[in-house]
Amino acid sequence: MTVLLPALAGLGTGLALIVAIGVQNTYLLRLAVSARLRVVAAAVVVCAASDAVLIVAGVLGVGAVVERLPVALVVVRLVGAAFLLTYGVLAARRALRPSGDAIQVTAEDDGVVRSVPAATASGPRATGRAAAVPPGRGPGGTADRTGPTMRGAVLTMLVFTWANPHVYLDTLVFLGSVANQQGVDDRWWWTLGAVAASCLWFGALGFGGRLLRPLFARPGTWRVFDGCVAVVMLAFGVLLLGGA
Repeated sequence: MTVLLPALAGLGTGLALIVAIGVQNTYLLRLAVSARLRVVAAAVVVCAASDAVLIVAGVLGVGAVVERLPVALVVVRLVGAAFLLTYGVLAARRALRPSGDAIQVTAEDDGVVRSVPAATASGPRATGRAAAVPPGRGPGGTADRTGPTMRGAVLTMLVFTWANPHVYLDTLVFLGSVANQQGVDDRWWWTLGAVAASCLWFGALGFGGRLLRPLFARPGTWRVFDGCVAVVMLAFGVLLLGGA
């Protein structure tokens, strides 16, 4: 019971910080409804492992070093702002000029979500039954567009995670300092709870988000979602440029 209390406290504190609408969560949700299962799994691992590394580093005292290097955070802030603004503009372009595509779950491989023309998605294949579409090909033998690649998804998630100065303040500085206030005996149990919070949240968002794939079979849903993504990315990019 004595070790359970600090672990639960760390779990609650970690969830309070991580469960929010942000660029990392928004992108992970996009992957959940548009990418292969193994791509989503890789993105979840990147998010959870990054948080674990940063939280443990904060407990070990790296947060104090970061606080003494404000220039490093400024560089990270500018790089992150540029990336967020670029991604936000691209998302806004997709929302304003939609391609008319919808996603479709096939029986091949690991449940890959494929993009097919909206006219096709409204036909017999949109009834929810698995479609026999050869990998990489659309109906009638035409090429179709699949979800994000493993390399692209992982690299983008790494940028969203490590080019965000707030992640250092939240994990290295805040969580690290709170963990060290638990005392020598309890701080690592508290840290374990905080790391478990990241694993729990990102796993639920990544794998649970795949349940929304039928909703994204409608092209209009993608337009609304990309519009929301654009607002989130551009807002966070402007805030980073302003030093918030």
